[in-house]
Amino acid sequence: QVQLVESGGGLVQAGDSLRLSCTASGRTLDYYYIMWFRQGPGKGRDFVAGIKWKGGSQDYAGSVKSRFTIARDQADSTENLNITNLKLEDTGSYYCAGDPNVGGSRHRVWGKGTLVTVKA
Repeated sequence: QVQLVESGGGLVQAGDSLRLSCTASGRTLDYYYIMWFRQGPGKGRDFVAGIKWKGGSQDYAGSVKSRFTIARDQADSTENLNITNLKLEDTGSYYCAGDPNVGGSRHRVWGKGTLVTVKA
């Protein structure tokens, strides 16, 4: 198994930048695709970005493509989500998730989330 822990959330002002981190521990090599999801107030948990751990290929939701950047730090087993020009609608809980090499999304592992609150 792998454990995912998010960090970096907090109260921020619209227009600021923010870096969220997801640190993996345990059997990290068993997971090949690491993602970020976001759940805003009164909304579902939606895909934001994902990255292949080995190759580094990236996927983004269309609504965040221009402001969100996902990156990996292989030495620290850390995935970062860099956000620029924060908007009020970016408010929500951000969850790190991983799909294992065996089982794929059917065995997706989730972190506990980190809360981002954007103020005007």
